[in-house]
Amino acid sequence: MIDIKKLNIKEKVKLFKELAKEISSKGINGDTELAHINSFEKELLIKHGGSGTINLETGLPQYFGGGGGGGSTPSSTTNVQTVREAPGIEERKLGLMDIAAGIAQQPVNIPALQVQGLGALEQQGITSSGVTGVGQPTLQQGITSVQGAQNAAAMTPSSAQFSQFYNPNQSYVVDEINRNLQQQQNQLAGQAVNAGAFGGGREGVQQAELQGQGLRAIGMAQQQAYNQSMNAFQSNQGLQAQTGLQSGQVLGALGQSQQGMAQGDINQLMSAGGLQRQLGQQALDATRQTTLQQQYEPYQRAEFLKNIYAAGPTTQSSITQTTAPGSNPLAQAAGAGLGAYATYSALNRQPAAIQTAAQNRVG
Repeated sequence: MIDIKKLNIKEKVKLFKELAKEISSKGINGDTELAHINSFEKELLIKHGGSGTINLETGLPQYFGGGGGGGSTPSSTTNVQTVREAPGIEERKLGLMDIAAGIAQQPVNIPALQVQGLGALEQQGITSSGVTGVGQPTLQQGITSVQGAQNAAAMTPSSAQFSQFYNPNQSYVVDEINRNLQQQQNQLAGQAVNAGAFGGGREGVQQAELQGQGLRAIGMAQQQAYNQSMNAFQSNQGLQAQTGLQSGQVLGALGQSQQGMAQGDINQLMSAGGLQRQLGQQALDATRQTTLQQQYEPYQRAEFLKNIYAAGPTTQSSITQTTAPGSNPLAQAAGAGLGAYATYSALNRQPAAIQTAAQNRVG
């Protein structure tokens, strides 16, 4: 027989493991563990279905059938953990989800984009811009006036034109010259009669000379009248040319001014009309934006509630559910208490096993 007291701790542990393995194999109905238990643990095992009977082979108490029932080896373990909000918060959040779902099911009426059309002023400006040559008539008058001035400067007077500047008293001048010539001729004839030479050659020469003087005087008078008339005509034509040129320049400037004023009017109409159209477009955009805000206002309220709930209390409660179709965990915990008693009984009933262990130690 082995003296257990002479064994060291390692030998005792080795002997205990061999004995515990042998004795544990004698369990029935799934009992596979030896354990130390106290009276509380014993009552707890029986309370949870443990048999509390004596194993016929080992003489040890056995508690099969408790806890999970059957004492079979666990085949699977399922852990289900549910994390939930505090009841009041959870109810409100679920309500918010219902509200959001209801809102999402309602179609949103997106207003169409609108473009403001041309205003009356812009239409008038466009119509006016299609009218070309506003100052053309006035400019054409100026061109005609300049051309008339050029023609006047280069004009050769006709008889009718020249006669307009002829001195109407010129005939009286000629008549006066002829009258004087006639008087001189009469005087010359009277002198010849007194001298008894009337009709003679000397008288004829004197008469011819006197006639020539008269003709020369008439020619000189006519030449002077012609020169005066021509000077008057040329002065008049020069004045007409200068006046026509000045008038043409003024009319040309007026035509350009008319064209510029018309262009300025068009620009002003387009600018004022553009401002009106811009204001009209802003009104259309503002109306559309207002409609969009009204359509999405429920979404904004839902978002507001979500932010409030997210910032509110977030205390959570946990519910953990475990399913383990195996042996009773309390029976496993009590295995250590039963082990000592089983070992003691085994030492008394299994001398052959102890002898074998001692022989192994000696060997």
